[in-house]
Amino acid sequence: MSKAIEALSISQLGKELRAGALTSVQATEHALAKIDNLNDVYSAFITITPERAIVDAERADTERANGIDKGPMHGIPYGLKDIYDTAGIRTTCHSKLRQDVVPTEDSVCADKLASAGGVLLGKLSTHEFAFGGPSFDLPFSPARNPWNPAHGPGGSSSGSGAGVALGMMRTALGSDTGGSIRGPAAYCGIVGLKPTYGLVSRRGVFPLSYTLDHCGPLSKTVEDCAITLQIIAGHDPLDPASAGRPVPDFANDLHAGVKGLKVGVLKSFYEDAPGVSPEAISAIDEAVKVLADLGASVDVVPDVSPFALYNACCRVILLSEAYAIHEEDLKTRPQDFGQLTMERILLGGYLTGADLVQAQRLRRELSVEINKNLLSRYDVLIAASSLSPAPLIDEAQQSFPETSPMQTTPFNVTGNPAMSIPIGFAENGLPLSMQIIGPYFDETMVLRVGQAYESATNWHEQWPQT
Repeated sequence: MSKAIEALSISQLGKELRAGALTSVQATEHALAKIDNLNDVYSAFITITPERAIVDAERADTERANGIDKGPMHGIPYGLKDIYDTAGIRTTCHSKLRQDVVPTEDSVCADKLASAGGVLLGKLSTHEFAFGGPSFDLPFSPARNPWNPAHGPGGSSSGSGAGVALGMMRTALGSDTGGSIRGPAAYCGIVGLKPTYGLVSRRGVFPLSYTLDHCGPLSKTVEDCAITLQIIAGHDPLDPASAGRPVPDFANDLHAGVKGLKVGVLKSFYEDAPGVSPEAISAIDEAVKVLADLGASVDVVPDVSPFALYNACCRVILLSEAYAIHEEDLKTRPQDFGQLTMERILLGGYLTGADLVQAQRLRRELSVEINKNLLSRYDVLIAASSLSPAPLIDEAQQSFPETSPMQTTPFNVTGNPAMSIPIGFAENGLPLSMQIIGPYFDETMVLRVGQAYESATNWHEQWPQT
């Protein structure tokens, strides 16, 4: 092999496995060694499962030797954010309240990846209950940024972002309620896709907000993201929010390019936002120019509601639903929450039913704006993922601030597919990023545009020095 194992894409690694040039056990042992070498510094994993991983890998090798091929993830190592239930393996939500909880059944996504022949390496760090963090008063250390461990990796799918960027695995699952897939992808310099609301089952995944939660992949490349999404997408009749739609081939138009596509840039969201980095604006401008050079028609969107309105709508819904989920534990076991988590969730107790109703009414109006007013004119929209590179890890807010460097909440409100991709590096060596947003259930278009940009640049080929 001309490349190190961690540099092989999922499809490249699959070719090596099918050709007999490499075994799944060898690839898994390589991943476990990398985790053993780096996890003390970066804390990407809460629970490492070497015995399970080797059993999964041996099974994949035996199946392949017997002519059984379960598809592109057969024998490929992966990780799960530690809010996904795993039978016989603890699911902690990075919290003292659940540090000894061992589910008896897999979540739907975990089951699908196992059935596809994937190799589970373990459970990945998150912010407590996918909300409060990074925190230093919990039973588990917070994950750190692969490009500089003095900085945070973003949240709440922090271990998923860090682990993929470090080369511990090519793909991992996260969850996204206000940006928790796209944020770590942005700060860690990888690809993170929040699918359309309802495309991926959330059954067996600990909730944060029933109407904002999305499950999806964080991967090294756009193609790896498409492969992972192909496995986990699909209707689940036992998830009330699951959409009963056929699953397309997400790789079908991956290399179709952007010539003739219409791209709208939501520059008003970020260009004058408090704390925006000139480097972030410049990087997005350059990335949009790449798309234009590839043949896309690019316009700055002139008329759109302020980002702050979308963000406020998301905050009211998220806090109301999070409080409802955790109300009993807040009353009976408040001392077992991390301080930051408790402070944030308690804010939901001050909201009224009228507040939530008004937010849901506004949500409908904002969804119409994005989908009827904008995505009827453009094939995709472009926005910032974050206003700046990753902050220092000890600069975490001890509350739920009105403003955040993340620019991701609008598309949790609307439910549109949105993907963060790397577009360069700041002067301090930390990654920069942008979002690609598409129409409902048109992940194929989002992936197509991301692949076109990725193929024209080499940011996805960069690795942190560890």
